[in-house]
Amino acid sequence: MSAVAASCCIMGRFQLWQGPMRKIALPDLEAFACVAQHRSFRRAALERQVSTSLLSQTMRRLESQLGLPLLRRTTRSVALTEAGEYLLASLGPVFEQVDEALDGLNRFRDTSAGTIRINAPGPVAQYLLAPLAARFLQLHPDVHIEIASDAALTDIVSEGFDAGVRFDEELAQDMVALPLGPDQRYCVVAAPDYLARQGVPATPQDLARHACIRQRFPGGTIFAWCFRKNGEALKLKPQGALTVTDALAATMAASGGAGVAYVPADYARAGLASGSLVSVLDDWEPGIGRPFLYYPRQRQTTLALRRFIDFVKAQDC
Repeated sequence: MSAVAASCCIMGRFQLWQGPMRKIALPDLEAFACVAQHRSFRRAALERQVSTSLLSQTMRRLESQLGLPLLRRTTRSVALTEAGEYLLASLGPVFEQVDEALDGLNRFRDTSAGTIRINAPGPVAQYLLAPLAARFLQLHPDVHIEIASDAALTDIVSEGFDAGVRFDEELAQDMVALPLGPDQRYCVVAAPDYLARQGVPATPQDLARHACIRQRFPGGTIFAWCFRKNGEALKLKPQGALTVTDALAATMAASGGAGVAYVPADYARAGLASGSLVSVLDDWEPGIGRPFLYYPRQRQTTLALRRFIDFVKAQDC
């Protein structure tokens, strides 16, 4: 019997052959094998901890589904028909493969070996998550981590991720979330010659008179610019002729004099140090809040992911 057939058994259904609906429940096949091996309904019922009448009903259902007699019954004995002998001999290797497959799962349960797939926005992936993963892998060399940089609000379950990173207001209620780091600081930056021509904005409202370099998410929405001062929060939808799809492109465009950009402070650091960029509106504390590592609340987590979660918690984020 093939490994594909064994896989079908693990899923709870075993299809014996093509044709009219011949899907047989795995417990029924297990019950047949038990009766066939013991040649006794009573002993098989004792082993399976069910009544003999229930076991007899199960065998009648199985034979009815197959359209073949598998057992010859008398008041004193049970024997196998030719079809029953064939089925018993064929099921043996399949059950062995199932047992081996289930035993093989223990390595995922008992060791942290495995791959953790995490979806995160680009800036967080590059400047926060990647260094964190590097430190974790030094402690757990048997684990693999795959980080996907993605600004889209991805459904991590349907896309096959173990966890994701998002900000507080983007988190679904059915997710477990834990802080991954401090508030993500942003900068409003522009080239010196641009500010010399257009003036320096003193408040976020002044940005309405400037060429803002916008960033569009994969889902189509424009990234809002968030500010906070003296407990007052302000969110603006920027306007401008240039729209890009990532913060690095916005940073480079601002350095080239295309306008004002709202980018992670890490992206602007080199330009600020070289003088190709100037930061404005610093007293308005540009930023988008704190990132969170999140994962499904109702889903079993692998040992590798649990180890990573514990590691994140220990970082005093």
